[in-house]
Amino acid sequence: MSRNSITGTAQKRQLRGKGTISSFINHNFRHFNALVLKDASRSYSELLAKGGKMFLAMAGAMSTGELGITLAEMIRRGKIHGISCTGANLEEDVFNLVAGKDYVKVPHYRDLSPEQERELLKKGLNRVTDTCIPQDVMYNIEDKIVGLWKNSEKTGRRKFPHEFFYELLLSGTLKKHYQTDPANSWMLAAAQKNLPIFVPGWEDSTLGNVYAAKCIKGELKPGTMKGGIEYMMELAGWYSRTSAAARPGIGFFQIGGGIAGDFPICVVPMITCDLRKKVKMWSYFCQISDSITSFGSYSGAVPNEKITWGKLDVDTPKFVIESDATIVAPLMFSYILDR
Repeated sequence: MSRNSITGTAQKRQLRGKGTISSFINHNFRHFNALVLKDASRSYSELLAKGGKMFLAMAGAMSTGELGITLAEMIRRGKIHGISCTGANLEEDVFNLVAGKDYVKVPHYRDLSPEQERELLKKGLNRVTDTCIPQDVMYNIEDKIVGLWKNSEKTGRRKFPHEFFYELLLSGTLKKHYQTDPANSWMLAAAQKNLPIFVPGWEDSTLGNVYAAKCIKGELKPGTMKGGIEYMMELAGWYSRTSAAARPGIGFFQIGGGIAGDFPICVVPMITCDLRKKVKMWSYFCQISDSITSFGSYSGAVPNEKITWGKLDVDTPKFVIESDATIVAPLMFSYILDR
């Protein structure tokens, strides 16, 4: 049997799904959002099997929600080839890596009074839904990364926000502080692969605020950190090169809404309309959203609206799963990994 025959057989087996979770989804997920989840997962796998690439846009607080448990393996296995995420997701994966055991769970967070929320603040506990991140971990990471920022300024080597995290993670200085399994850190997996990451609006994150404050105090210069325009320029180059090499093109897998998704998806019309260059449209689109279809809501817009902006084509596979991403994304990733 030829190598291509073996590869083809393996791909067909993966698309059928023989893993425990894959088999469960194939047997039970037959209607409504469940069926969309299954169809979107199959279509995702089919794109990759044909030689396509996948881009992840990640909003919300997925890192604190520990999406890294499945996302890190998706990165290691070559199922994701680029990421756009909020500054919070960028840093909170690293926070969890070095201080996960110090986090405080608040199972009845819906019942907290304003006074109880204030008590958490006094204790230095910043709440993200059912989980409180201790402010101490932010200060500890701040101390280490500020040194990298200052060294970058001294040497004149400007970098993107995610590149400083890559440098910190790959240096090994955090290893002795790990409190959670490093195999579950999607940022560590991305750093080891040097995965392209784009972080629009990084300034609104905790460490982005720290950087801005140090610039106000004159301890750093704003120009040391590469920003949003340069991220868009970098994304345009990456998309053009990658889509040209990937025969079916690049898919767009979106978790949530907001800038993490809005920023990268518009790179296609920017290239075609503003640079006047030919480029493939996104070759797949799936959004996990808790925003229902509504008037004037970009996050609640149906995928067909994106056709009018030159982002998706008529025959682009399109899926919207209206559900909780902390439930849907791990199931989809597990299906794609054939677990």
